[in-house]
Amino acid sequence: MSDVTLTTLLNLKQRGEKIAMLTCYDATFAATACAAGVEILLIGDSLGMVLQGHDSTLPVTIDDMAYHTAAVKRGNKGALILSDLSFMSAATLEQTYQSCAKLMQAGAHMVKLEGGAWLAETVSLLAERGIPACVHLGLTPQSVNVFGGYKVQGRGEEQAQKMLDEAIALEQAGAALLLLECVPSALAARISAAVQIPVIGIGAGPDTDGQVLVLHDMLGLSLTGRTPKFVRNFMHGQASIAEALGLYTRSVKDQSFPAPEHEFSA
Repeated sequence: MSDVTLTTLLNLKQRGEKIAMLTCYDATFAATACAAGVEILLIGDSLGMVLQGHDSTLPVTIDDMAYHTAAVKRGNKGALILSDLSFMSAATLEQTYQSCAKLMQAGAHMVKLEGGAWLAETVSLLAERGIPACVHLGLTPQSVNVFGGYKVQGRGEEQAQKMLDEAIALEQAGAALLLLECVPSALAARISAAVQIPVIGIGAGPDTDGQVLVLHDMLGLSLTGRTPKFVRNFMHGQASIAEALGLYTRSVKDQSFPAPEHEFSA
């Protein structure tokens, strides 16, 4: 696979070819995912739950994120590396710069922030300094205590219009990518059509420009035994992890995943 860049992703959106993203936390899985054709490796703060055993992403530090970003970089074979800014690692503008520098120096090509239109100024200032930003909208796990749990976001016309307006404002501010989590499929389709930048979905239906899943979820691994509605076990019927990752990429590309049973309605 030739190196994936922001231009690559924009071209895929323009051609209508779906983008495959997976979370990744180490060198071996990075190499395996690249061989399967995954275009974006997301070092997600989900590592707090699937690797560290916490009950949320909140205990994860920026040093944890930098460590795993560096590990993924060593195994990467051409994918774009996207790294999460961990909880409270971007509380001030100066802290945001320091945290982004740590992630970019560890090997990230882009950083991901959770929030809404209030991030527009930060996104713009990061872009000016050569740091592309992906903004995570919808169910943002770092705000789980505000939401009162893991709930679908953007239901109802008022909430839907607000999220659509935020997406447009963030694109205008210079966001390079959007990620929608647990959003009704119809709203995700509206947002994807309204912006020129790629939109990646997780629990956001089939009409986003690409899909992402947590690696451990799509391999059927869970500490809790609970499987989110939007997850498909790609290990089922496969002889190896490499085959499961290949099936995931093909299923995203041929649009057989997500299926109707993985979607949320308005």
